[in-house]
Amino acid sequence: MGGFLVGLPHRHWRSKPVRPRHLSRRTLLAGGAAALTACSASGPAEPPARATDSPETLLLKELIAEKERTIALYASLIDGGKGKLVPFRDRHQAHLNELRKHVTLTPAPSSPKPSPSVTPKASLSRLREVERKAAARRPRQLAAVSPGLAQLIASIGACEAAHALALPRSL
Repeated sequence: MGGFLVGLPHRHWRSKPVRPRHLSRRTLLAGGAAALTACSASGPAEPPARATDSPETLLLKELIAEKERTIALYASLIDGGKGKLVPFRDRHQAHLNELRKHVTLTPAPSSPKPSPSVTPKASLSRLREVERKAAARRPRQLAAVSPGLAQLIASIGACEAAHALALPRSL
């Protein structure tokens, strides 16, 4: 076999000067990413960032608080002998129950809740105005929410608009 290397005679072997190999961009980036991962994994764990509510969750909380105020307004009139308003209040309670299914509320520190009798200016005209304004706000609230929640909010708005028209002028 004497002097042949892969088919070449020994005299054709030439030693090439050894040049340093250049690393490709891809190799450098991969190595850098691996180094950063290793460095960050070896340090102490940072406390998790406090989660903030999404715009949809904030809207849900706002709607829930609004429904609670409306129910309190109805309750004050019902307690005052206006029992014909019970179906209206019950529909708001159903809305409130459905809204609560879509958000997990953290319990607030215990604070005294205002009693229904403290609700300011409870009257049929006040109820009608609350219902009308609530129904007018609903279309603006639909743009930034998921389709399922948009459907719920639109349904609530339609019910509020019907309440504004269906509330009796006097009892």
